Amino acid sequence: MKITGSQVVVECLIEQGVDTIFGYPGGNILNIYDALYKNSDRINHILTAHEQAAAHAADGYARSTGKVGVCMATSGPGATNLVTGIATAYMDSSPIVAITCNVANNLLGKDTFQEIDITGVTIPITKHNFLVRDVKDLATVLREAFEIARSGRPGPVLVDILKDVTAAEVEFEPLPKAADKGKLLVKNHDNFKRVMDVNVPSDAELKAAAELINSAEKPVIYAGGGIKISGAEKELLEFAEKGGIPVCESLMARDCFPSNHPLCTWMVGMHGTKASNMAITESDLVIALGSRFSDRVIGDPSKFAQKAKVLHIDIDPAEINKNIPTDDSLIGDLKSILKRFIPLIKKDKHTSWNQQIAEWKKEVPSTYNVTKKDSINPKALCEIVNKIAGDDTFITTEVGQHQMWTAQFYPFSKPRTFVTSGGLGTMGFGTGAAIGIQVANPKARVVHIAGDGSFRMNCNELATIQHYGLPIVIV
Repeated sequence: MKITGSQVVVECLIEQGVDTIFGYPGGNILNIYDALYKNSDRINHILTAHEQAAAHAADGYARSTGKVGVCMATSGPGATNLVTGIATAYMDSSPIVAITCNVANNLLGKDTFQEIDITGVTIPITKHNFLVRDVKDLATVLREAFEIARSGRPGPVLVDILKDVTAAEVEFEPLPKAADKGKLLVKNHDNFKRVMDVNVPSDAELKAAAELINSAEKPVIYAGGGIKISGAEKELLEFAEKGGIPVCESLMARDCFPSNHPLCTWMVGMHGTKASNMAITESDLVIALGSRFSDRVIGDPSKFAQKAKVLHIDIDPAEINKNIPTDDSLIGDLKSILKRFIPLIKKDKHTSWNQQIAEWKKEVPSTYNVTKKDSINPKALCEIVNKIAGDDTFITTEVGQHQMWTAQFYPFSKPRTFVTSGGLGTMGFGTGAAIGIQVANPKARVVHIAGDGSFRMNCNELATIQHYGLPIVIV
């Protein structure tokens, strides 16, 4: 069937399972907005007050669901307003597709009104980006964009479409679906095979790593955000319990392991607990799972875990030996590796080691007994919010001291319930993210914990929250 480029965009989005888009219109993207309006019964559009919030909302949508989030903006300042949100997603490996529209082909490169080289601007902060100058390429590019965004180590992809491409007509061929799984059969996989391929460790590699763990007397798991991305929370719990191995968490993994579990030492690093930091310091083996060894965790690399060997398991080979030298490593999908790994781990309690860690936890506890006289104490606030809101509540934050208090003291127990900006540290992230989470999870409770400075960055999104009647609680 022959349809316009704008309709191709809509059809490809629906094809990819997109039910919601976050964006803000402008002159060069109006053709796509016309197509969205005509298909409003098939795809929902959330109009934010600012493009930055649209990107954060798409990010929050993605982090809370595991699906690709989508945001849209027009050319020039509309596109550049997405940049902070795209960079935030990039630093935290969140899968979003940002769609922008640039000036027409005959005006490109002539300093036209609201023209910007947004693909050039976003090269350092995207997994990949595309400039679509021919409507015949549009469907293929959009399909590839989604595959790239969600495959391997996820991340943002930008698709910049020229205005005349959105108006041009083209023969559109819908993708067939596999009868057994209902999944789309994407053509031309070789175009992005390098991105999609994930290494699979050999049995010998797994056995060698298991022997390293089984011989350790004071092992500790350093869980990173890769656990959440891989959906390996269940496997992490089984792994830790079978080996009797304590779990230290990065900021991005605070909701990957139950806070009330006896093996949980909570967050590690410069804002971490005494138990976590002492466990790393005194351990003889650090098992890093999906972690990038952030500077806020390791401090001086030469002094990090000096008594320990390091086993690093990650999907991204670029992370191995980048910040901390490793003694052994496994590259691949965490969930798949742990499933194969667990049978090789011997059952152990590491009694004396865990008793020592329990003592450190008692010395400086993360939990708190709330009393009326100190009810505004940060520890007490986190306890109160949790008791009122419940364990299934999504918690978002901005960036600052309130973020660290939340990470330090909030007792998370369910996966994907803590959404925050870890890598870029974006003040103003949380309000937009909360919008995306609430839209993606309409029956869930969303609580946004904000600092006064960060809240002012995007407080105009209160209008968005009110307009759509979103029951977000802001503390």
